[in-house]
Amino acid sequence: MPILEHLWIIPLLPLLGATVNGLFGRTWPNKIVNSVAIGATGLSFLAALEAVREFFLLSPEQIPWVRQYFSWIEAGNFRAGFDLQVDQLTVVMLLVVTGVGWLIHIYSTGYMAHEGGYYRFFAYLNLFMFFMLILVMAANYVLLFVGWEGVGLASYLLIGFYFLRKSAADAGKKAFIVNRIGDFGFMLGMFLLFRTFGTLDFFKHAGAGGALGLFDKAAPLSAEAMGHLGTLTVACLLLFMGAAGKSAQIPLYVWLPDAMEGPTPVSALIHAATMVTAGVYVVARSHVLFMHAPTAMLVVAVVGCATALFAATIGLVQTDIKKVLAYSTVSQLGYMFLACGVGAFSAGIFHLMTHAFFKALLFLAAGSVIHAMGGEQDMLHMGGLSKKIKWTYVTMFTGTLAIAGIPPLSGFFSKDSILLSAYQSENGGPNVGHILYAAGLFTALLTSFYMFRLIFLTFFGKERYDEHHVHVHESPKSMLVPLAILAVLSIVGGWLAAPAFWGKPDYFAKFLEPVFAAPGASEAGTAEAVVHALETPLAIVAVITALAGLLAAYWLYVKQPSKPDKLAKFFGGAYQTLLHKYYVDEFYNAAVVRPLMWLSTNVFWKAVDVSIIDGAVNGIAEGITVVGDGTRRTQSGNTRSYAVWVVVGAIVIVAVIFWPHVRPVLGVVR
Repeated sequence: MPILEHLWIIPLLPLLGATVNGLFGRTWPNKIVNSVAIGATGLSFLAALEAVREFFLLSPEQIPWVRQYFSWIEAGNFRAGFDLQVDQLTVVMLLVVTGVGWLIHIYSTGYMAHEGGYYRFFAYLNLFMFFMLILVMAANYVLLFVGWEGVGLASYLLIGFYFLRKSAADAGKKAFIVNRIGDFGFMLGMFLLFRTFGTLDFFKHAGAGGALGLFDKAAPLSAEAMGHLGTLTVACLLLFMGAAGKSAQIPLYVWLPDAMEGPTPVSALIHAATMVTAGVYVVARSHVLFMHAPTAMLVVAVVGCATALFAATIGLVQTDIKKVLAYSTVSQLGYMFLACGVGAFSAGIFHLMTHAFFKALLFLAAGSVIHAMGGEQDMLHMGGLSKKIKWTYVTMFTGTLAIAGIPPLSGFFSKDSILLSAYQSENGGPNVGHILYAAGLFTALLTSFYMFRLIFLTFFGKERYDEHHVHVHESPKSMLVPLAILAVLSIVGGWLAAPAFWGKPDYFAKFLEPVFAAPGASEAGTAEAVVHALETPLAIVAVITALAGLLAAYWLYVKQPSKPDKLAKFFGGAYQTLLHKYYVDEFYNAAVVRPLMWLSTNVFWKAVDVSIIDGAVNGIAEGITVVGDGTRRTQSGNTRSYAVWVVVGAIVIVAVIFWPHVRPVLGVVR
């Protein structure tokens, strides 16, 4: 049975795992829950591999491969079907989601072994996999939005997994509400696109009667002028609003650091490797629209670059090991949007893939450290762990080298590709690209510094914990094996781009070329020599920058461990600003949350709900009560009283009946 003909099998398997564990897992031992959850995601990964094998046998004319299974919504000329597709971009996302997701499921069996709600955790994790696969395989915006909202639901459930802890429950609600703001923009963007093009299908396919898809209709259009807010520009900005919420970009990034309240495997899978990259995927998938909206492209690039730099500065002073990685994730997502904003969509997806490898590795290694330390997350209470948890140290050090951009690890190739593309960009003016490049390079310096600061505080120096209370121990094999595999991927994951340094093709970009080919792609060869001339010098500068960050962190936290405290006191104001994350949460509370709370409490609740709505309802009820109370008093139980009322009632009835006949007589008498 060809998987390409039955693509629904790939997302269905995790859904079945979620259903079975959710319904029956409460009474099952952990081993059976493990078998269901890991079996479902493992089979989904195998099905994805088979689909990819079959995909490589297709001819170029058959790509994108689209299959329509049933019509979901039909109203007038609007149709939204359960239509799935596979192209080169889908292949990358499929392998990342199912492959990394499966490894994290395996890791979770060790990390969550002694936690309550074990079956519930894996049911939620499988449910997330289902929605994420729907998101990346959808052939139209409506079905994509189902996956988009579904991963948001799964994220909410998993962030608040420890729901008895108020901070976790609050973090889940914060993530849910902030993402609703972005999703409102995403929906408006979809409505505008349907109004403009009459369809939300991406591409033409036989199931739609041969009608052209949205991207087919948009491709021949002329690009809108820079600074002009045309239909496509507005639509792209609205889509980017949703992407900024899901992928934690300024100003909607505030939910992601708080999402670290969830279990560490959740941070690795959802808030590092997959869900938070959904916004990048949507922008890349919608590249046909964005290429016609240079103003929107510039906004994406500037917001991405600003977020990367902004989050990196906050990461410099954090002491919670997971919070450092959280702000690092926000920063790296900014790099991906920077790439998309300068038109280097393949570079953005390349960094998405390598980031999935090394950031999942870093989060899982951090989980291994927390596991070894008995739940401790403050790096100031660690130190000297490199000799006690050697495998964790080696793998985490590997991930740090990758994210810092040290060759030949994967992060070097993907980050170098982004910086090169930014340097060459002329969208918005000849100097804009150079400014974006400089900001990106400075961010790389900060990234190297705060990541090696994490390594040195955690694994080097004196032990800053009580050995009598903390019994440091290495993690079980179920946690270490995924770490080792991700470490290997973090090393070799970028080698597909390595041949570009000696004049040969970047094989990853070449693979994605059919998806991101631009109308003027045939002229790209004239600039190829310039690209190769720039690539090596810029790469050398990037490596020197990364090494400078490493050496600065080594000098401050290994050679001069008392120096950071002195610098913090000397730069007291700046340090406190970074430590309190620029007071953005405080500003949002003062400017948005508290006014809304006051409005909700004093106007909508007390004035509208209590005084008007409840007042009207209660007033009617009280009136009826008064009438009923008066009527009740007539029921005295006295027979003579009842007889009197019967007589009175009879007189009234007789009067009513005979009054029309009596009235004329009375008139004559007068």
